[in-house]
Order: sequence, then structure tokens, then C-alpha cells
Amino acid sequence: MNAHDEERRLLTKSLLLGGCAACLAGSGMLDSLAEGVVPGPTVRTPDGSTLPFTPARWWTREEQGRVQCGLCPRECRVADRERGACGVRENRGGEYYTLVHSRPCSIHVDPVEKKPFYHVMPGASAFSLAAPGCNIECKFCQNWQIAQVRPEQVTTMELSPAGVAQLARKKGAPLVACTYTEPVVWAEYVQDIAIEAGRLGLHTLLVSNGYIQQDPLKELATVLSAVKIDLKAMTETFYKESCGGTLAPVLETLRTLRKKEVWTEIVVLVIPTLNDSEEEFRALARFVRQDLGREVPVHFTRFHPAYRLRNLPRTPVATLEKARDIAMAEGLHFAYVGNVPGHPGNHTYCPKCGEIVIRRLGMSVAANTLRNGACPSCGHPIPGLWRKR
Repeated sequence: MNAHDEERRLLTKSLLLGGCAACLAGSGMLDSLAEGVVPGPTVRTPDGSTLPFTPARWWTREEQGRVQCGLCPRECRVADRERGACGVRENRGGEYYTLVHSRPCSIHVDPVEKKPFYHVMPGASAFSLAAPGCNIECKFCQNWQIAQVRPEQVTTMELSPAGVAQLARKKGAPLVACTYTEPVVWAEYVQDIAIEAGRLGLHTLLVSNGYIQQDPLKELATVLSAVKIDLKAMTETFYKESCGGTLAPVLETLRTLRKKEVWTEIVVLVIPTLNDSEEEFRALARFVRQDLGREVPVHFTRFHPAYRLRNLPRTPVATLEKARDIAMAEGLHFAYVGNVPGHPGNHTYCPKCGEIVIRRLGMSVAANTLRNGACPSCGHPIPGLWRKR
């Protein structure tokens, strides 16, 4: 373990061993889980308990017992008894396994606007869950207590894909959202959840950094209803220095989702001095317009100091307004201001007549006047996922 890992382990230990059980209790979900799902042990904890290993998908065998992961652009080459960079996938005797299938560490029922999705069934509830792990490390990670850890450092529970779908329906949520951490690293669980949710007439949503290889992405695209991508910045320098990743695969993910006709929204966390220049806002807007289409929603979201990036202030609202203005001037139809409750930039406006068709107050929908997915004043269609499956 290097010095960075040791610092992170010490920093998170007291929070993680009981933190996510508290999340579950606070969400009111423990009672539901207790009715049909038995909590399982954590993996390799000091008391010796272990998690079951589930066969991973998207990998190949190599010589001398190594495997190569084909899930994300890191393409980790993993020796026997070692794990990939995400920390949740392990080589055992030349076979590759995931340690987080059916092991959520956080469950809540959220408004879909919290994800945020603004063009997906406004006001609907999303049964939201996460398993541990991530394949990049953003210095500004908001959920680092569960994303920047290994499975053995956080309390998890046993919940099958069918159990997820059944609980969602029981809670009256027409949407299941794979969110909070990075669902790419638990893609097998995501895929199986989406299949089971579909059988019950539920939509499955993915909230992701988009750092994924094309083959697994194309498979997931066949079972997902909508995807929100966190586009961190428009420069490779930012991705390398602030996230430990690369930009190009994320842009390719967005292009593929467009080709596969999966409803997609983009969130940009605007961080003062790091990704808040007019040039970058303009480059982002032009990429969306040219490669994805004018109707793809872009959310410019306010940064709050977190994790390893606490030396910068919150994003000035004026900067978010500037980003939105530039996006609209470049021809995007739906640009939003995020994390600023009550701001006019929270609303959805008809791009033809300017009428407010969805009025929001924080994470709540105050009014939705859409008629069959169209503006009630001029009849212009507003793109999105508006109906139950």
C-alpha cells in the first residue's frame, strides 16, 4: 500500500464501516430489505468474513495466469490474486471476478431531478442505488466515502437484480437509477438490474463518468433507457491532473450513446480556475451541437469544495450564467444552471416560442405543462423520456 492509499484508508475508516448502513436507515429502506433480503457479509474484513465472487464479463485471458480487463479504457492487466485499478474486480487463478455484484452500499428513493435528469419523467421517483468503487479519482469527488474505496472498506448488503426491481416497484418508483459511485465498475450488476427492471415495466437510468470501453457500452445501451454523463472538462490536461483519466473515451461514449439513440443528458461541474473559461464553454457547446445534437441537455452545475479539492471557492452564479448563455448562443436548445435552487436557469423553455414548459423549484417540479411531449403554446416537440415504460 502506497502513502496515498494509506492516507485514504485512515481518513475513511471511521466513516465507512458504518456510514452506508446509516444511509440505508435514513432512507427508510432497511425495513423493506428486511422483508425479503438478508444482509450479507463484507469482503475481507478484519473479522475474516468474505463476499462471494461473481464471474466478471468483458475480459480476456493472458499468459502466466494474467487477465486483461476490457471494461474501461485503463485495460488493466491483472496478475493472479491482484485487482484492477478500480479495486472491485479480482483475478483468481486466471479467472476474473467482480466483488460487488448484488452488493449495494447505498440505497435511496430520490426525485429524478436529483440525478439530474430534466427530460426524464419530471417529478418521478427514482429508486437509486450504488455499489462501491470507481475507475477514476476526481479530486472533487462528492461521494468519495463510497466511490474511492475497496469493497471491504464499506458496509454492503445483499440485493439481487430481481430484488432491486421488486423493491422499486413496491416503492412506486417507475425508474431505477444506478448512481452515486461509478456504475461502470459494477456494469454486470447494472446490466442484470436493467433486464429485471424491464420485465416489471421500469426504466433503468445510468449516472456515469462515461469512462467505458465500446463493447460493454454497446451491450448496456440495449437495456438502458437514459444515461447522464459527467463530462468533467474539455481538456486532456484536466482529466489527467484532476481525475486520473482521459477525455477522448468519454467523448466517444457520448457519440455512441447518440448513435444508439439512448436518451442522454450531460452535466459539467464548473470549477473555478480549472474548467471555467469562456473558450472551454464554447468548445463544449460546439462539440454537443456538432457531434450529439442541439437538443441534448447540458447542465452547468455549481461546485462545492469536497474531498481533495477544498482550497477553491464555490462557483460564482455569474459563471454558470455565462456558461449557459454561451451554450445557448452556440445553438444548444436546453442549457441549465444546476445546484442553484430557484434560478430561472432551472426551468425548461420551449426553444421555439420561449414558453416555460417545466417549472422547477429546487429538486421539485412546480409545474409541467407539456402535452404529449410538446409545448402547449406552439406545439413544438420537446425531446425526452416522458412516459412510463
